[in-house]
Amino acid sequence: MIQPAVLALRCAIYTRVSTEHGLEQEFNSLDNQREAAEAYVKSQAHEGWRCLPGRYDDGGFSGGSMERPALQRLLAEIAARRVDVVVVYKVDRLTRSLSDFAKLVELFDAQGVSFVSVTQSFNTTSSMGRLTLNVLLSFAQFEREVTGERIRDKIAASKKKGIWMGGVVPLGYRASDRALHVVEEHAALIREVYDRYLALGSVTRLAIELQDANIVVPERVDGGGRSSGGKPFSRGHLYALLQNRVYVGQLSHKGRVHAGQHPPIVDPAIFDAVKTQLAAHAHRKDRSNTPSEHLLTGRLRDDRGHAMSPTHAQKGSRRYRYYVSQAVQQGRKQEAGSIARVPAAEIEAVIIKALRSGTTALSDSSDAELVETIREVTVRPDILDIELVTGELIQASWTRSPTTRQREIIVPSGGEPDRLRPARSLDRTRLLRAIALGRGWLDEIVSGRIANTDAIASREGCSERSVRMTLSLAFLSPEIVRTIVQGGLPRGIGLSQLAEQPASWHAQHDALGL
Repeated sequence: MIQPAVLALRCAIYTRVSTEHGLEQEFNSLDNQREAAEAYVKSQAHEGWRCLPGRYDDGGFSGGSMERPALQRLLAEIAARRVDVVVVYKVDRLTRSLSDFAKLVELFDAQGVSFVSVTQSFNTTSSMGRLTLNVLLSFAQFEREVTGERIRDKIAASKKKGIWMGGVVPLGYRASDRALHVVEEHAALIREVYDRYLALGSVTRLAIELQDANIVVPERVDGGGRSSGGKPFSRGHLYALLQNRVYVGQLSHKGRVHAGQHPPIVDPAIFDAVKTQLAAHAHRKDRSNTPSEHLLTGRLRDDRGHAMSPTHAQKGSRRYRYYVSQAVQQGRKQEAGSIARVPAAEIEAVIIKALRSGTTALSDSSDAELVETIREVTVRPDILDIELVTGELIQASWTRSPTTRQREIIVPSGGEPDRLRPARSLDRTRLLRAIALGRGWLDEIVSGRIANTDAIASREGCSERSVRMTLSLAFLSPEIVRTIVQGGLPRGIGLSQLAEQPASWHAQHDALGL
């Protein structure tokens, strides 16, 4: 007799365990599941079953989620039609969720894949087999939910007793034996952050000051081997740090505060002062968010795309309104556009005038009605791009008024103005700073603390020529420096002219007309 050909079936064995406990053992739960599955496949060898060499093991992953690396690899192999049978030790090893199981069965059916449980005998191709599976999965999901409730109750009871129950370890502590232990180096930084905030009164200014002082988040490695830190403190990180009750020896759980068993880092009086200051700042912010007289709120942007938010300054009884770029308000002034701050009344008047002359149909409308037709206004140094909700673009020329008054020195009659007028205070300060910098660099080179001008240029981030020009200012005569300090240097003499002076002090005086 001719034996009928047996169709070979490729079997993929999937194993899973919820915790990593015991995985370091030579023969663990995953090995036990695979061994039982391999034996089952061998028992079906007469049906053409054979094990695929690849292993699909998920150690330490919950069955309540599909986000498991080995399962995702298995599903990719099924989609590529390289698997005929999926073998598991028990149904709940594949999933504990009824909804996820329904998706998997649908996928298996679409790809013509069978599903087998070693310890539970059923056939997914029959309606009775599907019913059995659904019943088993219902109990598996029930067990998972009951286990979750039990764990949550245990966590709540433990936190009520002040026991640390895991999670992200706050900066300043390290976790060991279910307890938090102080890391003194990091604790000192936490105290410094609290003290600086009390002195500054602003989280934004605090973030800028820490960045200027090169103070960054300390680098740490968590239990999973992942490193973090090494970056500047963000405003969000500082807000969370300043409100964390862990630092006063307390634990929070579902809105309740419990006394912790760990030692505090911050004095409770300082923590309460910081809390009060943060609350006062939040109150001011809430008040500033109330409707105001700023017509262009939400419609103004600088030429780098940053929103320009309304703000004001109070001097006595007078109130001055402005629009300021968000980049400036967040401490990133270097990222702001070419115009970062504009007087509100001035720019509103220019835009309203442009709208009335550019849209005849709305010439009799109120200012508020006109503003409603604006989608966005981009502020540039000499022009405003007004984009309407209709898509029309109106451009309005404008010139920002100077924010500071220009002060001039009255020159006695009979003298030459260009030579008699002394240098402005701003120019005088710039000259003196450059001279001091040049003398400092010269001292570094002479003492051997730095090799040469190339090394200085590399450190300061400037050209070598700029370094040489600044160094030459260190050789100016004491009389010239004294004249600059006293404000007697004639206007028009700048850094480039001083840097080109001869070595002789007498020749320097003649060249500058002193």
